[in-house]
Amino acid sequence: MKQFAVIGLGRFGSSVARTLSRMGYDVLAVDTNEERVNAITEEVTYAVQVDAMDEQALQSLGIRNFDVVIVAIGQEVQSSILVTVMLKEMGVPRVVAKAVSDLHGKVLQKVGADMVVFPERDMGVRVAHALVSKNIVDQINLSPEYSIVELVAPAEFVGKTLQESAARREYGVTVLAIRRGGDVIISPGAKQVVHDGDILVVVGRNEKLKTLGG
Repeated sequence: MKQFAVIGLGRFGSSVARTLSRMGYDVLAVDTNEERVNAITEEVTYAVQVDAMDEQALQSLGIRNFDVVIVAIGQEVQSSILVTVMLKEMGVPRVVAKAVSDLHGKVLQKVGADMVVFPERDMGVRVAHALVSKNIVDQINLSPEYSIVELVAPAEFVGKTLQESAARREYGVTVLAIRRGGDVIISPGAKQVVHDGDILVVVGRNEKLKTLGG
């Protein structure tokens, strides 16, 4: 099973650490702030108060043995860059780093971050989509052109099979799954009937999804 370490226990870091822990993974949570460490200690595998800029301290935690290390250091841009460099030099297989701006993100990629995330920007995008699209429940941007969205089944789909709804032919989208109450229908077939209140998980081009989402 994968082991995760989260460095920086602000709102984003602590949320990632708690979520991974609830999913059953081993999680090491690290922060310089004693209060933040104490607040999460009961919810993760290990929580330690360490200065992530102290290379020897990180090595003593066995950080190189973790499969993924999330650098969630907040506004301290320089620290997040230096910690990312240190982790890659130590041989950590996958480093995921939080960025606070496009420039910060570009630098993190240049110094070896395997994945850069923009939690504030991405949440802003999600909220904006939710505000203007009455049917869209959630959206994950795969690229500037494509997204996966969860949306309430449009009225014109209800009572029809996926084939009859012409989701692919007219809207150019593929239905990956249907959430119906507590059940999830994975890879529904063409004969699957869409019910009122179904949540459709679809992938497609953003401009097509916009018309579908209303």
